[in-house]
Amino acid sequence: MKIKSKKQLEILLSKLREFIEPKVALEQYATPSSIASSVIWIAYQMGDIEGKVIADFACGTGIFSVGALLLGAKFVYAIDVDKNAIKIAKENAKDFDNIAFFCMDISKFDKKTDVVIMNPPFGVKKKFADKKFLQIAFHVSDVIYSLHKIESGNFIKKFSMENGFNSMLLKIYDFPLKATMKFHRKRFHNVKVGLWRYEKVV
Repeated sequence: MKIKSKKQLEILLSKLREFIEPKVALEQYATPSSIASSVIWIAYQMGDIEGKVIADFACGTGIFSVGALLLGAKFVYAIDVDKNAIKIAKENAKDFDNIAFFCMDISKFDKKTDVVIMNPPFGVKKKFADKKFLQIAFHVSDVIYSLHKIESGNFIKKFSMENGFNSMLLKIYDFPLKATMKFHRKRFHNVKVGLWRYEKVV
């Protein structure tokens, strides 16, 4: 199937299964199909999807993985520490054979890739939780797309420069954190989240 628009991609991604019992400690909030399709479409337009080997860090239920595959990724590595999330991701990607799943801590992943795409923990429960994901991404790829809280901008710029990468804020989203946890009082809470693209300095 040839995807012709971001809207078509969003509709397909909206049909994927989400978390059944999201875990608080892992900050498991499903990436909305509207945001996931936007992220993947931007990367696609920049030439970083089609024909590329891609790693989806903290893949959750695999929405970025499936999006990348729909837009012609050569191969996808989907990595998550939660076996239940991996199980759902496998179901969501059942129509593809050019994807491999790894249930492991991200620090153990060491395969070289063309691009990393990720929505890591924002650090709500554990400060700088996203730092570890960036460190590994810098090690395995020269191009990274990653979502972070917008107030992390100064940290991101400094940390990427220290690791030999340039960073660029591409887009800002209102990310809805749905009331999927027992302690939530509101139906959802919007968080300002930025999409950054990192590229290794040659």
